[in-house]
Amino acid sequence: MVSLGLAMALGLLGAFATVPYVALRPGPTFDTLGVVAGKTVVDIRGTQTYPTSGHLNMTTVSVIDNVTLYGALALWVSESSELLPRDEIFPPALSEQQVQKQNTQMFQDSEANAKVAALRYLGYPTKVVVGQVVPNGAANRKLVAGDRLLAVDGHLLRNAQQVIDLLAGSHPGQLVAVRFQRGDSPPQDAAIPLGAGAQPGRGYLGIGVTEAADVNFAINITLADVGGPSAGLMFALAIVDKLTPGALTNNTFVAGTGEIAPQGQVGPIGGIPLKMIRARQAGASVFLVPAENCPEAVQRAPAGLRLVRVGTLADAVHALDAVRSGRQPPRC
Repeated sequence: MVSLGLAMALGLLGAFATVPYVALRPGPTFDTLGVVAGKTVVDIRGTQTYPTSGHLNMTTVSVIDNVTLYGALALWVSESSELLPRDEIFPPALSEQQVQKQNTQMFQDSEANAKVAALRYLGYPTKVVVGQVVPNGAANRKLVAGDRLLAVDGHLLRNAQQVIDLLAGSHPGQLVAVRFQRGDSPPQDAAIPLGAGAQPGRGYLGIGVTEAADVNFAINITLADVGGPSAGLMFALAIVDKLTPGALTNNTFVAGTGEIAPQGQVGPIGGIPLKMIRARQAGASVFLVPAENCPEAVQRAPAGLRLVRVGTLADAVHALDAVRSGRQPPRC
């Protein structure tokens, strides 16, 4: 009876006791050229667009929390799932709501970066804007999110990195002249004493700077319940495809992943083996892989999925041109 009771207790423990891990599994995949839940994913209004064909699918990873001991053992031997310490996904210092907010913000940033990267690639002008203002920071009450930054200390701004470079040798208390434009109002000038920040002895404006496309048409990206930065590359490709004659994919089912910077660089992401699994299940024959992810990707690539290495948005466009033309694109 003791042994039976112990066995039952252990069985219940394994079935209901959770472990400090989360499970990662292949998540849904969405065609950035298509319609999801009745809404066009990448919708461009106010300028000429062109027909597209095939697929440019972004890929995701699903996170499963509250994993039981038995569940963890089953997932550990599965080739289509991974286990990670829970703290890597849900840092102890943050609530689950804060983590969700961060993921949502990263997704919104990826949308903004995709727009700028795509339009810059196509030759459209961009502008430097205030992304956020730090409460109680030096620029608080002087600048607001959305202000266009025209110059710092008389230096005309061409990109966001210039602001960082111009302030690199500054010190707290130093007076900086900022020329900016708010909405359609005339340009304004503000003299802002720099504050202190994380790096001792360096002056800080207390703003986040980013870039936005300086165009007179609208690009709206609509996709609910998705977080993180890794859709940026595929959004940018969809924008390029819709704004240029001729389909990028020529009816090929292309999927991929990758964070994108406003200048067009493609950065590495997590969970690529799981994303490739879902892409192949959905019918993809070509998968765009950030160059830094290639060593991991080649180890776990599903049969029938051609891996294409990309380091920039231009790389991705040129690789798709090679696929479309029957030439060999750069491989992982």
